[in-house]
Amino acid sequence: MKKLLLLLLAQSFFISGCSTIATGGAEITGLSLLNDRRSHDAILADEAIEDHAGAQLNAYYDLREKCHFNITAYNGAVLVTGETPKEEFRDRIIDIVRVIPGVKLVHNKLIIANPSPYNFRASDSLITSRVKTALTQIPELDASWVKVVTEKNTVYLMGLVHRTEGAAAIEATRYQPDIKQIITIFEYID
Repeated sequence: MKKLLLLLLAQSFFISGCSTIATGGAEITGLSLLNDRRSHDAILADEAIEDHAGAQLNAYYDLREKCHFNITAYNGAVLVTGETPKEEFRDRIIDIVRVIPGVKLVHNKLIIANPSPYNFRASDSLITSRVKTALTQIPELDASWVKVVTEKNTVYLMGLVHRTEGAAAIEATRYQPDIKQIITIFEYID
């Protein structure tokens, strides 16, 4: 399978001059296809879940204008983060996400609050970058095995990992500055 993917990626690179495959608005790099522990179909299904959720939720003016939400899918498990000013909005967001085809489980981490300002979100992006960099320093761990999401200084770690890999990822994350909490949503393969 890996040989076939390598061949397809090499052909794609040669023909298009890049190593990225665009699928329905989603972008999958050749490296993620080769190293990801999810099947090709699972990767595409997760991208479809995220795209479908975004389209569904943004179709509602009140949700789009009054809430801040992020949808992250990994192997059918969906993490919903952000802020919503009313429980009614939070419940509607979760109800919409829950029935999207391919969703196995929803981790509802939406909080009842006004949407966070953009400077907070920039800080979260910086934390995510630091954590991803720290993960690249772990021997025997491919950083692409762990998806990192940060919301209001809380870091969420998702992925298909062995228990020792998960523990190493948590330990590396723990030493990064400005993190209030680490929440793991790992799917263990041992």
